[in-house]
Amino acid sequence: MNTLKAEKRDLAIKAKKLRRQGLVTGSIFGKDMDGAVAIQMDKKDVDRLLRTDNKGSQVSIEIGSEKHLCLIKEIQFDTLKGTVTELDFQALNANEKVRSQAEIILVDPDVRNEGIVEQHIEAVEFRAYPKDLVDRIKIDMKPYKIGDVIKVSDLEIAKNPDIHLITPADEIVVSVSEIHNTVEEPAADATTSDAAAPAADAAAPAAKA
Repeated sequence: MNTLKAEKRDLAIKAKKLRRQGLVTGSIFGKDMDGAVAIQMDKKDVDRLLRTDNKGSQVSIEIGSEKHLCLIKEIQFDTLKGTVTELDFQALNANEKVRSQAEIILVDPDVRNEGIVEQHIEAVEFRAYPKDLVDRIKIDMKPYKIGDVIKVSDLEIAKNPDIHLITPADEIVVSVSEIHNTVEEPAADATTSDAAAPAADAAAPAAKA
């Protein structure tokens, strides 16, 4: 589990100003907390964390001498700059179920000579206690062939009785389908074009008359 250092944020300072200073704003909230705690983090530390972690990952947040076991709940981006602007966390309680998601990662998903792999959903949503949280589901696509379909019910996460799935069990995760070659449009009918030419020529003398 990764650790991220943070500081309590002064709400009198606007988020835009903090971002110009190389900081990312965020918050920590939880059932046992007396309201949400506004925080700020160094952008470099956040970028380093997100190289390996994503929504649904557990992380330890250090605020001075305080430590909070948290779940990455929301990640907001500046779509134009491609940078993180906000990072929100949910403090975990061992006796409380939380809603989370597991990212689906395909191993060897490249197009094959006989078929193409299509991923239909990016993540599986569920509720579970902290001890049962899953942040990634890896699916090795090598054994699969044309016509094969993987549903949520086929995944290991669906076999854990302590995990309550929110994504429907019959939802298709991945399928392997046949490659359909593009059919070229037929060329213009030369016979029709040639037949039209004499008709046009025949009309020309009448026009002169």
